[in-house]
Amino acid sequence: MTAKSAAPATEVEAFLAAHPDVTGIELLLPDGSGVIRGKRLAREGLLKFYREGVALPSTIFALDITGADIPEAGLQWDEGDADRVCWPVPGTLKPVPWHQRPLGQVLLTMHEEDGTPYFADPRQVLARVLERYARDGLVPVVAVELEFYLIDRDLTPDGRPQVPVSPVTGRREATLQTLSMSALSEFDEFFAGVERAAAVQGVPAEAAVSEAAIGQYEINLKHESDALIAADHGVLLRRLIKGVATEVGLDATFMAKPFADQTGNGLHIHLSLLDRDGRNLFDDGTTAGSDTLRHAIGGLARTMPESMAVLAPNANSYRRFQEGSYAPLAPVWGYNNRTTALRIPSGSGLARRVEHRVAGADANIYLVAAAVLAGAHHGIERRLDPGPPIVGNAYEKAEPTLPNTWQEALQAFDEAEVLPAYLGEKFCRLYSACRRAERRSFHSVVSNLEYQWYLRTV
Repeated sequence: MTAKSAAPATEVEAFLAAHPDVTGIELLLPDGSGVIRGKRLAREGLLKFYREGVALPSTIFALDITGADIPEAGLQWDEGDADRVCWPVPGTLKPVPWHQRPLGQVLLTMHEEDGTPYFADPRQVLARVLERYARDGLVPVVAVELEFYLIDRDLTPDGRPQVPVSPVTGRREATLQTLSMSALSEFDEFFAGVERAAAVQGVPAEAAVSEAAIGQYEINLKHESDALIAADHGVLLRRLIKGVATEVGLDATFMAKPFADQTGNGLHIHLSLLDRDGRNLFDDGTTAGSDTLRHAIGGLARTMPESMAVLAPNANSYRRFQEGSYAPLAPVWGYNNRTTALRIPSGSGLARRVEHRVAGADANIYLVAAAVLAGAHHGIERRLDPGPPIVGNAYEKAEPTLPNTWQEALQAFDEAEVLPAYLGEKFCRLYSACRRAERRSFHSVVSNLEYQWYLRTV
């Protein structure tokens, strides 16, 4: 199937007929950091776009988190800031219910002029990994869980975030109530808006819970037998949450660690595996699960250190990894144990799966899914043994061996033995160049804390 025929024009005709009030369409292309880039298209140009695609600069995938170009990535001056053609992702043309005027949106994915996938597009990186599964007759089933904070639109006088004022009590919550129903009820306008928007956009949000910190919440997505669609849903949910929060006068942040004294935001990936007949290969009828499950866990543990630069992509990401924080410090696994990096949830054998708990909510969802699936496939292919499961507190029983600084993670990524074969060597070089340039830029700024500690004391 060519890129041109992937999303039929009938999708446009049905959308425009169903939404005659829509005046424009937002074309959404997530960059390497997961930031949504793109452009807005007039209603009249939508059908032409579906037939011809839209040209966007490939340097979208060579930006830092601030949107600044990274020349070291080799896409700016080396290629003359060249355009590539972007095509719509089928099934993602939907209304945007939180905008003040009627708009639609559609996800994009980038290709070369001849229709081949563009190596730097994170969605195409995930698609490349999935090709390995398809060749082996395997179908990964993926579900995404996202944690986030609702915060006040106004920062504190020193520029820090603060939890919002409750619309019910008129006060800022000061005590933690994990899984609190009142915490959900007090912000019912927001959660009702998320529910409505998710239904309109076909994003299968299944559950929302109040998490382990004041103002923190988690929304779970339904599992999908197409990992690309599962990742699309995660990308769209993150945008949806931010949009609805703005609509009700709040902000939502997926920053990994916005509050030093509270739990960070995680991105959890649930993975099971089907064969050609739809049987769950992680289930063998026992409570322990199959050898295939153990091999997948072995691969995930083996590739976790070299994946950390993807799972924790920026400076703030590494503030999550603290003992007793539910952010894992070692590549260990266990049954129904949230202190481990790889958790086998309780439940029926038919739903046997592994929960990968390392990534931060600030990470690119396509790339996290790609790294997780690469690790699992590598373990199954090599029949890797994960060792015994952890029973009890993994923080006490396992040495913290995962890279816990940005520099260490990038070094492990550059020395990776497995990921380049799955994600593509060219992509890995590009990703490393972008993150290293961003790290240099970040550390070139002298912080206020440095002035407070050192200016007059040394």
